[in-house]
Formats: sequence, C-alpha cells, structure tokens
Amino acid sequence: MFFSNASGLTIFLLMLPAVLNLWTIWHAMNHAFPQEKERLLWVLAGIFLPVLGGILYLIFGFKRSKPIR
Repeated sequence: MFFSNASGLTIFLLMLPAVLNLWTIWHAMNHAFPQEKERLLWVLAGIFLPVLGGILYLIFGFKRSKPIR
C-alpha cells in the first residue's frame, strides 16, 4: 500500500541507503587495503552501520583501497 502512492523519486531515496551499503560491501571485498583486517572492518561497517557505514566508506575507505590484480 505504501509504495502504490510513492513517486519514483521517493522510491529512489528509500533505496539509496541500501544500494550504498551493498556497493560498500562489494567494493571492499573486491579491493585490497594497506592492512589485512581493514577489508573485514569495512565490510562489517557496511553490514552493521547501515547508512553511516556506507558514508564513512566513501569518505575514508574508498581512497585507501587498491584494485586486486
């Protein structure tokens, strides 16, 4: 019932935190970090800190990651 009256923008804004966290988990798992345990910490942040974990990863973790070769 709730989504029957929601506009496309509303649905997008509701899905944005989930998409950000899924991307955070995927990106952290597929990239290397300077410290071995850092990858696990970022994945756990994406899982247990729903919105905050994704935002923190964009601010701090994204710069520290390197593609796995």
